[in-house]
Amino acid sequence: MTTTNAPFRYDVVGSFLRPQALKDARQQFADGQISAEELRAIEDKEIIDLIKKQEAAGLKSVTDGEFRRRYWHTDFFWGLNGVERKSDVAGYEFEGITTPGDTARIVGRLSGENHPFVEDFKFVRDNASQGIVVRQTIPAPAQFFNEIFVFHTDKNLPAAQEVYPEREALLDDLVKAYKTVIQDLYDAGLRNLQLDDCSWDVLFTHDESQFSDEERAEREQLKDDLVTINNRVIDGLPEDLVVTTHVCRGNFASYHFATGGYASVSDHLFARENADAFYLEYDTDRSGGFEPLADLPKGSKVVLGLITSKTGELEDKEAVKARIKEASQYIPLEDLYLSPQCGFSSTEEGNALTEDAQWAKVALVKEIAEEVWEDA
Repeated sequence: MTTTNAPFRYDVVGSFLRPQALKDARQQFADGQISAEELRAIEDKEIIDLIKKQEAAGLKSVTDGEFRRRYWHTDFFWGLNGVERKSDVAGYEFEGITTPGDTARIVGRLSGENHPFVEDFKFVRDNASQGIVVRQTIPAPAQFFNEIFVFHTDKNLPAAQEVYPEREALLDDLVKAYKTVIQDLYDAGLRNLQLDDCSWDVLFTHDESQFSDEERAEREQLKDDLVTINNRVIDGLPEDLVVTTHVCRGNFASYHFATGGYASVSDHLFARENADAFYLEYDTDRSGGFEPLADLPKGSKVVLGLITSKTGELEDKEAVKARIKEASQYIPLEDLYLSPQCGFSSTEEGNALTEDAQWAKVALVKEIAEEVWEDA
């Protein structure tokens, strides 16, 4: 069952550690020491080098490592028309650390024309080898929904209501904006789109009994909102565009955000979201067991994130193989794949491991996959 598009038996989520030269250049640009053009040239050089490293590692799809981004999500939001970057909010509270306070605020009608990610994609397209799939990662529509209606409602929601007194009009334009960007990417040759999605984090739990009836009703409504907005964007896209989703639990400088099993959301996320494959974090017991995978429709593809990107310590191969076997009780082995649980650098800070360790992790994923699946 060899495939020419994602997911692949051994795969990655998309972001890679930023080289020091790139970090230095971004700081120099922030300090006014180099121009935007000079920064772009350095980014170009480092991205070309990364593409070559990904291909040398045997990966069948490549990304730009998100080297042009500050954050995995807000840079995309800032590229939409009608959105501005704001830094007047509190950062996200991770387990042991707080992120910088940056957000995306609606200041005008939303639209997706001339999004900078399209040119970024074209650059990778033009520098990847023949036969290599170029993947574009963007935040899921549900992530933008949460940025307005869940996380920073004290400032983002009133600003949005100034432009959109009617909630449905806002959501309609958000869907149109996403579809415009995706169509432009498709027209440029994209055939593998990955929707990165941390929006479910606020719903993960190991203990549903802690909630009141009112809280349960609110949680059900939010689950419905998240899966609905994602499907509104996914539905109707070109049939040969593979749309996958990576369900992230927070990945900031090796710290995590969410704890709780997928059972708390599987009735919506797994049973209803129309993604072609699900990249799921399973590197620690924070994610719970594999039982919720049974809620996925027959034939669904699952990429098991059993290798952590948060530390450089290599996993025991046999232990990983045992977990793959365990997962196959709920999803047939032929529909399972392997990857790190998240990217190596969801923000420019990067996780707490070296570049050598990063590539050793990629090599381990490949090695295990080739031993488990004959078609790897």
